[in-house]
Parts: sequence; C-alpha cells; structure tokens
Amino acid sequence: RMKRAGKRFEIACYKNKVVGWRSGVEKDLDEVLQTHSVFVNVSKGQVAKKEHLISAFGTDDQTEICKQILTKGEVQVSDKERHTQLEQMFRDIATIVADKCVNPETKRPYTVILIERAMKDIHYSVKTNKSTKQQALEVIKQLKEKMKIERAHMRLRFILPVNEGKKLKEKLKPLIKVIESEDYGQKLEIVCLIDPGCFREIDELIKKETKGKGSLEVLNLKDVEEGDEKFE
Repeated sequence: RMKRAGKRFEIACYKNKVVGWRSGVEKDLDEVLQTHSVFVNVSKGQVAKKEHLISAFGTDDQTEICKQILTKGEVQVSDKERHTQLEQMFRDIATIVADKCVNPETKRPYTVILIERAMKDIHYSVKTNKSTKQQALEVIKQLKEKMKIERAHMRLRFILPVNEGKKLKEKLKPLIKVIESEDYGQKLEIVCLIDPGCFREIDELIKKETKGKGSLEVLNLKDVEEGDEKFE
C-alpha cells in the first residue's frame, strides 16, 4: 500500500513475489500482481476513483501506478506472518553462527540449539531490514562478551616468489594467527590459519606486492573437520 495526496492506495499482489520483483529477479508483472486494478481497500474490493489516481500519481494508467506502489509501497503483513518470519530469521541467524564458529578451547562447533538459547539469553532482537548474515556477525560480537566463541579459522596456502616472499611474509605476519608450515624451494610456500575477516586484506596485499605472481588458495574454512563455504 501507499499514501499519496492524503489518500491510501492498495494493490493485490503475491507477497512471496514482491521481494523478487524489487531485487530484479522476477520481471513478469503478471506473476506478481493478482490484478492490475488499484484499490483504496483490497479486502473490501473498493477500487480507487480515476480522479483520485490522476490527482495522486498524475496518470490513470493502473499498470503504471501498480508498478510504483509495488516498488515503493509498504507490504502489509499479518501478525502471524510477521511472527513466523521473525522465528525463521532467528533460527537462520543461529544456524549461520553455529556453522561459522567454534569454542576456542575445544575447537569444536556449537549446536544450533545452544546458539539459539544464548541469543535468547542476550535478548537478541531480529531486524527484518537486515540480512541474516549481517545479523550473524552482530550476534557473534555480542556472544563473545558472554561465552567462549570465535570465528573458525580459515586455512590458506600462499605460494610466493622467493625474492618478494621474505619481505611479504613480514607484512603478512600481523594478519596470520598460526603458521603451520613453510617450504623454501623455487618458491616460498606457506600454510597458515587466519581470521576469515582478514582474507580480503591478505588477498589484496599478495596481489599488489607480487604483481600477480603470487597465489593464494583456501584449503578449508574451519579448524574443525567439516568443509565450509566462504562467509564474510
């Protein structure tokens, strides 16, 4: 719905398709709209008057007005739908945190149920306007104050030209948690653990200092056994 010129205008659309339309994934308007009519009240079937449309939108082209409301209007969600959405997001955030973090003492991951309980203990409130990944990072920061938790380390292999490699190693040292192995052959090969938050900086530093001659390979993301995907 949308308020314009002191009046409220509504359109009937499929809520699950609105996000796709706004992100550009869904391009077929007929897949999003139930009808191309503009209403003052959808549930009562009250259609907006032509003169009110012209006054508010400068046109009575209903399809064009539907597009405007679809793009900028407020999506009406029932209390039950909102509650379900918040519950799902809460669980998704807890799942991301459990998947990306470990207990630094045992190096083992936490269960989703334990993270959910910890989130309730700190009274974490889900924000529907932020992505679950962004909120997972916020949760990790807040949980660190209450429990032993840290982002799982990322294991990397650097292969660097020997000449630049020695100097570069000194620059990389502050960004590395643990050097697991070093091999000086025709090239310098280092296997190490880093905080995933430093990955981009390390990648850029290697590209810049070696002028593209050095390479960087992600061996795995966790220092526990499971494989994992990149999370930044």
